[in-house]
Amino acid sequence: MSTELSSSVVPSAPLPASARSTFFSRGVLLGDTALVAYIALTSFIAHMLVANNYGYFRDELYYMAAGRHLAAGYVDFPPFIALLAALLRVPFNDNLIAIHVLPAVASALVIFTAGMMTRELGGGRVAQMLAALATLVNITYLATGSIFSYDAFDELWWALAAYVVIRLLRRNQPRLWLLFGLIAGIGLTTKLSMLFFGFALVVGLLLTPARVAFRSRWIWLGGLIAFAFLVPYTIWNAANGWPTLAFWSNYGDRLVGSNALTFLAEQIYTANPLTLPLWITGLYFFLRAKDGRPYRALGWTYLVLFVIFAYWHAKTYFLAPAYPFLYAGGAIIFARAYERAKQRQRRRWGLPTYAVALVLSGLLLAPVAMPILPPPTFGHVYGFLGGDAGAQMENHATGTLPQWLGDRYGWTELTATVAKVYRSLPADEQQQACISTDNYGEAGALEYLGTAYHLPPVLSGHNNYFFWGPGNCTGKVLIVVTADPTQIHAVYASVQQVATTSCVYCMPYEDGVPIYVCTQPTFSNLRDVWPGIKHFN
Repeated sequence: MSTELSSSVVPSAPLPASARSTFFSRGVLLGDTALVAYIALTSFIAHMLVANNYGYFRDELYYMAAGRHLAAGYVDFPPFIALLAALLRVPFNDNLIAIHVLPAVASALVIFTAGMMTRELGGGRVAQMLAALATLVNITYLATGSIFSYDAFDELWWALAAYVVIRLLRRNQPRLWLLFGLIAGIGLTTKLSMLFFGFALVVGLLLTPARVAFRSRWIWLGGLIAFAFLVPYTIWNAANGWPTLAFWSNYGDRLVGSNALTFLAEQIYTANPLTLPLWITGLYFFLRAKDGRPYRALGWTYLVLFVIFAYWHAKTYFLAPAYPFLYAGGAIIFARAYERAKQRQRRRWGLPTYAVALVLSGLLLAPVAMPILPPPTFGHVYGFLGGDAGAQMENHATGTLPQWLGDRYGWTELTATVAKVYRSLPADEQQQACISTDNYGEAGALEYLGTAYHLPPVLSGHNNYFFWGPGNCTGKVLIVVTADPTQIHAVYASVQQVATTSCVYCMPYEDGVPIYVCTQPTFSNLRDVWPGIKHFN
């Protein structure tokens, strides 16, 4: 290095001692924002402590497979989660702990955003912490934060979008609609439920004085930004015969029918029953309270979403992302009542007692949502809830564990059984063999866990596995995992049941499933009959 160049390089000055002491001062470490951040950090730590418990969740295996088949779209979800799976695979090879880091971060950020929404609405320290605490103990967030799925990220985008709406309504900063559009656009690449949030918000704005926002070009530009993110997914659907529309048209077949009262009861339970006073008060804050008048559109947003999802018989958790802003509004009213009680020296124990009750409820209900307890212990302690721990959302039989826990079991047993069948085949049949399954969970498990057994290619007609096709598999020898052999009997002259799946804590419909070896096909190539195995649901 030349003398001139050396003399021109100015070393960076160390942070002044006064700045360092300010950053680590008691005021900063115990400030409002820091306390909310600690609650969020508690959520992250709790999820990471159990990140390696149980096994891979059914959908996680599917998303990991999608990450190996990157595209602009998939039958049942936009590309965001597949892209994340692909990025995680490079350094971590889909490690069970590694894939759970991001949903845990997303869940923690939802909690932090709930606190920040409360502050933006005018709430102080107590209100911010209460809103964050209620979000922490929400059963749905406890569950989604422990699963590598688009749901945790969908909840985050809704929370950030609601925060931006609150900020622009309070500060009259219409250019923030551009940021809203960006967040909503990312949300649309994550889960299409963002469309419902956007629609409900538009209705809410139109029903309140905030409708003046539509006179500004910024809200329209924000909408264009959001829908621009949806264009690649739309093009992919158009090019592939609109499979997503077919998927959603069949979606209701999987759901438990309910009416509005049943849907409300499910909301009360899955949001944590002890948060009910807070979110009902939050709804009052947005719809009736004087301080909530500028944000009334959010109250209508929740009501419109409730009506849509209840009428559609949607899964309970579809409405879950709307609760942070209700918690924020309710926390403000609760905190003000607490401050008035302190001033009057009366009933000062009310809010602290409620906060302690929320914490205890979170500890009590966390094992219902997260992989914490060994299955036998879970059955002994929580078996009285029945069904999916009291929140059955699909038409399926249940076992010891609710679906969001039970679907983490059975995959290693399935893979080992199929591997045993494969190794029992003559050498010439092994060279021609492929594996077919009824659903993407089984296919994902055999594809990922089967690498240790050197299993042949895995196929399925379920959802996006149909588009990944048969590959080079001719179908001359097919190992089939199916509960209904009708279809394979129609195209194979020889169909022999050689094994049956067996698992203890898995979902009942994955236990006792027959495994067949099919030979002597009536077709010349599997591609000839491939369209007939498609099923989107």
